[in-house]
Amino acid sequence: MIRDLCDGRLEGAEIGSTEITFTPEKIKGGIHTADTKTAGSVCLLMQVSMPCVLFAASPSELHLRGGTNAEMAPQIDYTVMVFKPIVEKFGFRFNCDIKTRGYYPKGGGEVIVRMSPVKQLNPINLIDRGCVTKIYGRAFVAGVLPFKVAKDMAAAAVRCIRKEIRDLYVNIQPVQEPKDQAFGNGNGIIIIAETSTGCLFAGSSLGKRGVNADKVGIEAAEMLLANLRHGGTVDEYLQDQLIVFMALANGVSRIKTGPVTLHTQTAIHFAEQIAKAKFIVRKSEDEEDASKDTYIIECQGIGMTNPNL
Repeated sequence: MIRDLCDGRLEGAEIGSTEITFTPEKIKGGIHTADTKTAGSVCLLMQVSMPCVLFAASPSELHLRGGTNAEMAPQIDYTVMVFKPIVEKFGFRFNCDIKTRGYYPKGGGEVIVRMSPVKQLNPINLIDRGCVTKIYGRAFVAGVLPFKVAKDMAAAAVRCIRKEIRDLYVNIQPVQEPKDQAFGNGNGIIIIAETSTGCLFAGSSLGKRGVNADKVGIEAAEMLLANLRHGGTVDEYLQDQLIVFMALANGVSRIKTGPVTLHTQTAIHFAEQIAKAKFIVRKSEDEEDASKDTYIIECQGIGMTNPNL
């Protein structure tokens, strides 16, 4: 997909290959289509293409096909509800239109992402977590799965959160995906916590054959609660998704996180190698973080400038 976005040359990009050679050329806007032909994640296609098209010559429209709610990748709901509002703090906007949802193993989902290029990205400073003001989410079923499954996931998640957070109304909507907007069968849940300073955290889980609905709901709730305990301003899945943008931004960015994930360490390694950005990861010195595993990731961005604008 990236090769096509920039008329580049790519060698060795086949199954079983241990090495690729990629020579990018000029990034161009316009309409681009990428199809995993499986339940491969459209969100991962979006993740890899977004930093590129921000520095294109003209607006882009990305038609991405595959899984929208698949394992080992962000669910499209996470991308829209958590990633989007935070990443837009770097000073750009994008639109994500979910045409069809697709699930494991068939895929068949499609989203259309539209965005305009920018001259430069602004740095971000996400240090103050504030306090949790809202908890909401959606529990979905698609295809042949009964609606009761969605209601059971939602109810189990609410019960689990109540044990720890008693003073907030938890609003998780059970949803039956419309037949014409979902391909195949699937179920899952995403729960989001919002804070007084605009931080967003999520917990999510997908149903699998033979796993009861309560267990799926509880897994998502426990993930959210764990992400609220560490005192960071981003959850464990947002950390690594912000690294590339921090590296390209014009100035110093800071985010406060829980334990730094291997994904984040890898992203920092490559951002330093390839973009020559400088990162410092240190333990947070705030009093309220003393007992917690909380870190500050600081980056001196390279101030990438779009040559086309």
